[in-house]
Amino acid sequence: MHDFYAHTLPDEPPSSWQPLEDHLTAVAGKASNFAARFGAQQWGFLAGLWHDLGKYSLAYQEYLKHAQDPDADVAETRGRIDHATAGAQHAVKSLGTVGHILAYAIAGHHSGLLDGIAQGACQEKRLGKQVEDWSSAPNHLLEQRSPNRLTSQQLSCLTLPLFTRMIFSCLVDADFLDTEEFMAPSRASSRPEWPADVLAQMETSLSLHMGSFDSPNSQVDHTRAQVRAQCLAAAPLAPGLFSLTVPTGGGKTLSSLAFALRHALSHGLDRIIYVIPFTSIIEQNAAVFRDVFESLEQELGQPLVLEHHSNLESERSTETARLVSENWDSPLIITTAVQFYESLFANKSSRCRKLHRTTRSVIILDEAQTLPVDYLLPCLEVIRELSTNFGSTVVLCTATQPALGKRDDFPIGLTDVREIIDDPEKLAGCLQRVTLENLGKLDDDALVHRLLAENQVLCIVNTRAHAKRVYQRLGAADENFHLSAMMCPVHRSARLREIRNRLDKDLPCRVVSTQLIEAGVDIDFPVVFRSLAGLDSIAQAAGRCNRNGRLPQPGRVHVFCSDDRGSQRFFKDTAAIAQQVFALSGDPLGLASIEKYFKLYYWDNENRWDSKGILDLFTTQGPRNLQLLFGFARAAAEFNLIETTQRPVIVPWDSKGTQLCELLRESPEVSRGLLRRLQRYTVQIPQLTWDREIGRSLDLVHDRFAIIACPELHYSEEIGLLVGEEQMEGALIA
Repeated sequence: MHDFYAHTLPDEPPSSWQPLEDHLTAVAGKASNFAARFGAQQWGFLAGLWHDLGKYSLAYQEYLKHAQDPDADVAETRGRIDHATAGAQHAVKSLGTVGHILAYAIAGHHSGLLDGIAQGACQEKRLGKQVEDWSSAPNHLLEQRSPNRLTSQQLSCLTLPLFTRMIFSCLVDADFLDTEEFMAPSRASSRPEWPADVLAQMETSLSLHMGSFDSPNSQVDHTRAQVRAQCLAAAPLAPGLFSLTVPTGGGKTLSSLAFALRHALSHGLDRIIYVIPFTSIIEQNAAVFRDVFESLEQELGQPLVLEHHSNLESERSTETARLVSENWDSPLIITTAVQFYESLFANKSSRCRKLHRTTRSVIILDEAQTLPVDYLLPCLEVIRELSTNFGSTVVLCTATQPALGKRDDFPIGLTDVREIIDDPEKLAGCLQRVTLENLGKLDDDALVHRLLAENQVLCIVNTRAHAKRVYQRLGAADENFHLSAMMCPVHRSARLREIRNRLDKDLPCRVVSTQLIEAGVDIDFPVVFRSLAGLDSIAQAAGRCNRNGRLPQPGRVHVFCSDDRGSQRFFKDTAAIAQQVFALSGDPLGLASIEKYFKLYYWDNENRWDSKGILDLFTTQGPRNLQLLFGFARAAAEFNLIETTQRPVIVPWDSKGTQLCELLRESPEVSRGLLRRLQRYTVQIPQLTWDREIGRSLDLVHDRFAIIACPELHYSEEIGLLVGEEQMEGALIA
């Protein structure tokens, strides 16, 4: 009898290798457990059981003898034996049409989900491919019962491809974890094991933390307490879609977390996923959450809060990259809208591995109305799917009125969305703390003159380059500060501490910032200037003015039209619509004005709701003669919430950053923990700049990480990164 193996160990005899059947059954068990959370355990089981059937070929086993580990580079390059196609072909042969769902997942479990039909590599060609003889596979592995039936509801245009991605995610994660347990047991043992009551412990920690605010010092504090009480009261309601409409400064960050924890405990959900619109503000929310759970994290000996936003982790599907990539096995994840939505339309294993963790979760979409209009339909469809077919609750958390609900002139909107706040309009009135003035056109000289006339003032502009110019015109002084995404997160956090300290002591303080300060940053100025942008952005800026309602009179918000060309280019659509709303009578930040803004921006742009044609890439022809013509690869290529490609640069900013950079340079292998710590020392720059500066101002380490070669020349304490400034001329903060 021939012995069949799944993986080898370097310099070890075959007796220590992993038996193939052990690997298949272990992966089947793990994938089944993952898929059980959305009622698809048998689908996950069969995907795991059949994913490596091609390794039963004698050719593959001979290949194993001459390779330490064939999965060290998963691309099926010349000289390697294709072991994924056999299982895909078996799934279709055994199960017929529905077998194509498993076939997509199995065929792509290393190389990624393929398009159904394409000129290059595609599913059709894989299913017709001649593969090595794998007939030695035991019959008991092949003769398994069919997976559970799909309902007619699950046969909709997006449910099947998302269901396929979820099965793919379960398979990929299970395969990675079992391979890790065999090949890197020490790394596997370092993965966290969460206590069954971890969410209950987190709710206790949050309640204790919020208890310190139970004695309101102002009307705003009293209103925040009411918001939290209403969130807790709504938590027992059945899972599904919710909206939380709370003006900026109303305490919605911690109140939404309170709802999420209580709701998850009430309905047996697994985790909280907090989705934030901008990478640059993640560290602010993460700092708030870590402050809440600091004692519990120390007690458990591991972090509860997982930030996932860095591009440091390579997309190359090497064994090392796969093991380093996150699978979101954490009770609280903070991520960006880009990471969240693009992953849900991705096709690579490194991006899809975590997707099954989005099922049976509470997903909070912070500032949900910031979705680009050109991707509106696919994003709304995936939100609908997660809440309808995958057991998750989605909270549309917004400072303005919800823009995503269905209405006569917005038929693609979400239905059955339950508002958590009893009377959003009344709440908005209680939290009205500013007056707004539209100054019209204002050049930089006039702007700087006005800023210098204020003792404490925040000025928010639309581009990094404009922020730098205005700051430099203010002149060097202890009371003048600059904030932008050209500063690494640790640096920005230090600057914010200085700014808050000066505000608390009533010292002069003038800050020029990009929009990174508009969400997730608890800061309070008496006066705010905002360069013209979308009305929702202006509302966010107003939330930094008289935030805590402690001024004897309303704070002052001044909106101006800058002469900066970059501002005009990037905010052309939203700024023009905001101007139209300003021309109307009434409060520009009132709910009626906000409704008019979203009508013009979202609801009246039907031709742009899916301008990339993402949903057209997934077609079916009914349950009896189902043809799963899915364009996974094309969809992944087309779905880019941020069109410009950015790459990270690592900054050795302080002593800790310098130490981490040296560790990265010297380490033969890059650990997941090191990459996590380096996330707060990165700045994103355009791909072209990154390519050009490698070998000049940037050192390339491990063939993929860029580190500033000489911080003294290329990083400023006041401005941040000074690399490729001509390419940054119009760069946005996000």
